[in-house]
Amino acid sequence: MAAKRIVILGAGFAGLQLARRLKKSGHEITLIDQFNFHQFQPLFYQVATARLEPSAISFPLRKIFQHSDKVHVRIARVHTIDLKARKVLTEEAGDFSYDYLVLATGCQTNFFGNKNLERYAFPMKSTPEAIALRNRILLNFEAALSTSDEAREALMNIAVIGGGPTGVELAGALAEMKRYILPRDYPDMDFSKLNIYLIEGSQRLLINMSEASGRKATQYLNQMGVQLRLNALVKEYDGQNILFADGQRLQSSTLIWAAGVKGSLPAGIAKELLVRGNRIHVDEFHRIPGYEQVFAIGDLSYMETPEWPKGHPQLANVAIHQAKNLARNICREGRTAARPFRYKNPGTMATVGKKKAVVDLPKLSFQGFFAWWVWMFLHLMLILSVRNKLMIFINWGISYFSNDTTLRLILLPTRKQIELAEEAFPPEILSPAKPVLTGNG
Repeated sequence: MAAKRIVILGAGFAGLQLARRLKKSGHEITLIDQFNFHQFQPLFYQVATARLEPSAISFPLRKIFQHSDKVHVRIARVHTIDLKARKVLTEEAGDFSYDYLVLATGCQTNFFGNKNLERYAFPMKSTPEAIALRNRILLNFEAALSTSDEAREALMNIAVIGGGPTGVELAGALAEMKRYILPRDYPDMDFSKLNIYLIEGSQRLLINMSEASGRKATQYLNQMGVQLRLNALVKEYDGQNILFADGQRLQSSTLIWAAGVKGSLPAGIAKELLVRGNRIHVDEFHRIPGYEQVFAIGDLSYMETPEWPKGHPQLANVAIHQAKNLARNICREGRTAARPFRYKNPGTMATVGKKKAVVDLPKLSFQGFFAWWVWMFLHLMLILSVRNKLMIFINWGISYFSNDTTLRLILLPTRKQIELAEEAFPPEILSPAKPVLTGNG
């Protein structure tokens, strides 16, 4: 088969896996992302709560492909896709023609059209956003030392919106931070007045996991002092006050939004190709209908199969397996029939805190200490480099024995760094409250 020009948009789990699988295929691969690093999204919450350094979960793309002369990394924002001309138009790196195009731009935070939430709430879908959230949390405690009692209430209320795995894990990490770490750092502050709220719009936590896991997560969080509010819908937020649909209010200067995602869709894709959640409908070979040479994989894609009539879950494991299947079909094109994608769910899991986790396997659910070890082991195995595995393992080991870390640094950019960033990137990327095309799926 003649060498093809393959353009991959997004260096998340799907895009990166595909590029790695194709690097020895003889094809010319161009991998485009707005960041020069791959991000391990499941551990963003540990960066936000100062348990891990950003470098531990971020991997430079050029380092990954140092020995792959067929993989060309380009750092750029996609302006639009011209499907008729088979071109990808970018703002920084020019235009790219393709024989095959793979959309793997992942998902971004979904604020459901609420402009104030988009402006004031803190999402956590990229490493820069996790760092911004860490800065906000730590700066709040610094401000609380010297402010009035009335203003201190908003600073000491942290609201996490969304009772899925991300919200549960973040709330649990904040609760452990409150119990073990903050009293040592701020001995002159009363942390009994620090309230961590986990707010969920449905009737229980972890709605996509088993009822047993949801109950156990609820029990753990109650024991840890997290205040749960179920069947609570956020209507409005002005940066200081949360207004609920039932008329109740809650003061909080830190609202963390983990209540929904939508596809990060480049311009040029017709609306009739989209389904709920701004995802692209694809066939069982990952192809976009009407375009035999254009594929979508990862969180951005929506594929209906007999086993998954409502589409696959937006998980890293799904994205990785989709990339493997597509790479196999591209490499064996002309020699064998394309293989349809079939996904067997290996299970889902979430950690709530030290020695506390929940795991759902296809025929078994278990919780507690063993589930926590399973969670840690599987996440370590997904980390790309041995160096990063070691960094994370050491940090987790220190935290396990000392209930502490040494990573609570407030790192704010200088004026010169801000000016340089503003020259290179648009405001929607620089603002921590704005969604970005990260390619996480």
